[in-house]
Amino acid sequence: MARKIVMTSGKGGVGKTTVCANLGIQLAKLGFRVALIDVDIGLNNLDVVMGVENQVVFDITDIIMGKCRPRQALVQDKNISSLYILPSSHAYNKTTILGEHVKNVIQQIDNSFDYILIDCPAGVEAGFHRAVFPANEALIVVTPHLSSIRDADKVIALLDEYNIEYKGLVINRMRGDLLLNGDLMTIESIVRALNIPLLGVIPEDDAIGSSCSIGGRLQSIESARAFTLLSENIHNGSKKIFDCTFKYRGVMGYLKRNIKKRV
Repeated sequence: MARKIVMTSGKGGVGKTTVCANLGIQLAKLGFRVALIDVDIGLNNLDVVMGVENQVVFDITDIIMGKCRPRQALVQDKNISSLYILPSSHAYNKTTILGEHVKNVIQQIDNSFDYILIDCPAGVEAGFHRAVFPANEALIVVTPHLSSIRDADKVIALLDEYNIEYKGLVINRMRGDLLLNGDLMTIESIVRALNIPLLGVIPEDDAIGSSCSIGGRLQSIESARAFTLLSENIHNGSKKIFDCTFKYRGVMGYLKRNIKKRV
């Protein structure tokens, strides 16, 4: 039986889809069978981020409507054979798709995977319910900004109404230079505010945005290391957190972050 983990936040633009995609890649590289499921019906882009949009024939709504079987809609990743993507629809009437429908689809593929990662849409309306209802674990993705923390706090409270056995925190787009300069919320203050276990810190990295915008692979060694630690923490229960400040420490680091600040 697969571990079913939903990526959520409440706020849009925090990077849930990129976290879902890159976490799935790293888990698959560790040897696990992974399915990435996009339930952001109408505004789906997980297939684009994964670079498989041209391979999509059926989507999750086709399974729900009985037009195909789950295996026909799952798209195998071009580089990792144990990684699959179940795309969403950009044209279907989202109001007719319920959480129960998504749960039924996931139950049909449950035994074929070790991990099922569910990409949740922004907001806390019907799309949130569709994504959270089938899950039994949740990763709350935030950025180090007050608006993101506030929305995440509301989401954590809402998750108590669902069958979520475990909630973990991922801080995305953390800038080590601003952190050391005191210009950003600290990791410790974010964890205290949300009061859930920290599972990963992902650095602000242009390589993530550029790779995802063209449907490519994450090439940055720094960010890949951060996602590797996140995947190991999720699977092993370890607590290794990527240090976003390491390259900004010491004399050279001090010069680097102050030059960057002026630029």
